[in-house]
Amino acid sequence: MNICLDAFSPPSPAPDVEPDIKVGFILSPKFTLLAFASFIDCLRHAADEADRSRQIHCHWKVIAPTLDPVEASCGVKVNPQALFPDPASFDYVVIVGGLLPWCLDLPQTTYDYLLSARRSNVAVAGLCTGSFILANAGLLDDHDCAVHFEHRQQFAGLFPKVRPITDQFFVNDRGLITCPGGTAALDLAASLIKEHCGKARAVKGLVSLLVDQHRATHHMPHRPYEHLAACGDWRVEQSIELMERNFSRPFTIEELARRLGSSLRELNRAFARSARESPSSVWRKLRLSHGHWLLLNTSRSATQIAYECGFTDAAHFSRWFMRIYGETPSAFRTQRRRV
Repeated sequence: MNICLDAFSPPSPAPDVEPDIKVGFILSPKFTLLAFASFIDCLRHAADEADRSRQIHCHWKVIAPTLDPVEASCGVKVNPQALFPDPASFDYVVIVGGLLPWCLDLPQTTYDYLLSARRSNVAVAGLCTGSFILANAGLLDDHDCAVHFEHRQQFAGLFPKVRPITDQFFVNDRGLITCPGGTAALDLAASLIKEHCGKARAVKGLVSLLVDQHRATHHMPHRPYEHLAACGDWRVEQSIELMERNFSRPFTIEELARRLGSSLRELNRAFARSARESPSSVWRKLRLSHGHWLLLNTSRSATQIAYECGFTDAAHFSRWFMRIYGETPSAFRTQRRRV
């Protein structure tokens, strides 16, 4: 049987739209193919309409210290696409683990790159035994970490300063994300896509892969500044709780300090230590993030969203949205609807 290839029209070039999420993948020696494929294919289906696979809403790249092929535990080889770029060009750097102890045999340049990503405030994720790699780099001390139940005892023995967790698909502790691998990587990918691209994109990524779209709803996507909700400073933790309850009715930072029973000076110092930002900056970004989500997932007008997020009017919302996201709310929504 001959199939006429003319019946399949080639995909048009991707429109010039800044991706909502950018991911760099690092493959360890003997990496597990399923964890990598689960994550990257969820991105691929969420990135475009139908099955066109254009990197529109999501962008990804396999990066490495050299362009030599990396062999998976099953024997398949993958060629990196680029040498290590500036880690700040990504929203997430994902290290894919594999067979132990071979996956730990990484050049120092790779460990240095992971450390550099964290210094640049880029979130770093470890899939499968990628948690061992992150712990070996010293990044997970005093952090919760999702590990496969089969590796729990081994992990705890090697890294006593890390708290292993075996009953969650993934854990995000202060920008360090761990996932035990396998198809749990789908849940992690869908959660991150939902946060950055909206619920519809995340559902498309799962449904296109014939995964129950309700599966990932058991785990809420991580919130902006969620690490501050458990940072160890009661002033910051309680502030974040009050901020998230008062998106539409923000009050002054002086009032926030009074409600906490703290002085304004102590509150500003607490945020400087834990967030390296002022409380007013954190609160504004939380409200803008909520507005970003509403633009993606609702049909409410920019004016309605502005008021819901506690801004005085649509112009005030638009100015701050432009400053943080690089485009106006109307342009942001129009481009994505057109795409």
